[in-house]
Amino acid sequence: MINLETHSIEFSTKGNTQLVDITKKVQDILNHSEFKEGNVTLFAVGSTTGLSTVEYEPGLVHHDVAEMYHKIAPYGFSYHHNQTWGDDNGAAHLRSTLTGSSLVIPFQHQKLILGTWQQIIFIDFDTRPRSRKVIVQILGKK
Repeated sequence: MINLETHSIEFSTKGNTQLVDITKKVQDILNHSEFKEGNVTLFAVGSTTGLSTVEYEPGLVHHDVAEMYHKIAPYGFSYHHNQTWGDDNGAAHLRSTLTGSSLVIPFQHQKLILGTWQQIIFIDFDTRPRSRKVIVQILGKK
């Protein structure tokens, strides 16, 4: 029999392409569940956020990722979104579109199946601090 549970992770962010490692929080939800194997679907609520996996180490996370996004969709550019709404987060919306807002990760024996150095990251692309939420939906066998 296939079962489904929905949880959420909530936290505050600073914005401006801040990366937050949420791997432990997702694994903790699995640890406290009765699920043995299946998939975890993660969805970042908000149109200026993203989810991905990465090797969460200082050089890559704090510099390379931010620099990559700056080259593709720089803050401070005169985006049509900014002109339409009178705000400054057009780059955040584009970055979110490129990255995507959801991930599916398999698990077995209540453990996420990730590579040795692979972590799950939430990225806040907005231009100001915010309260954020990630929906964690577990689908599988108990």
